[in-house]
Amino acid sequence: MAGSSEIDNKQKYSSRWSLDGMTALVTGGTKGIGHAIVEELCGLGAKVHTCSRNQSELSECLSQWETKGFQVTGSVCDVMTPSQRQHLISKVFSLFDGKLNILVSHIYLTIFFFVFILFIVHLKIPQIKFNSI
Repeated sequence: MAGSSEIDNKQKYSSRWSLDGMTALVTGGTKGIGHAIVEELCGLGAKVHTCSRNQSELSECLSQWETKGFQVTGSVCDVMTPSQRQHLISKVFSLFDGKLNILVSHIYLTIFFFVFILFIVHLKIPQIKFNSI
C-alpha cells in the first residue's frame, strides 16, 4: 500500500519544508533534472519561472503545470546568448517585483553560470535568500 505511505511522507515533508512566498528561476526547466526541479519547487509552494530554447516544449510543460495547479511562468531563452540572458533577467525581475529567492542555473557549462550571476548583480536584484534548515 504505497499510496498511503506516500501521502504520509508528503505531509511530513511539506510540514518541514515550505517555500510558500518564495520565488525561483530555473533555467532549462522543461526536460530532465531541470523539469524535476521545477516540479519539486512548485510542490513546496514556490512561484517559479523557467526558460527553454524550444517554444513547443515550454508550452507543453506550462500546460501540464497549470493542470497540476503549479504557479509557473516561462519564456523562450537561449542562455548562451547575452541579449537573451539579459531579457530573461529583466523579465524575472519584473514578474517577481525584484525578489528572487532561488536560482537554479541548470545550464551545462560553468562559465555561463558565472556570467548569469554577473547579470543578476548588474541588475541589482536586492537579495537572494537561502533559508536555514
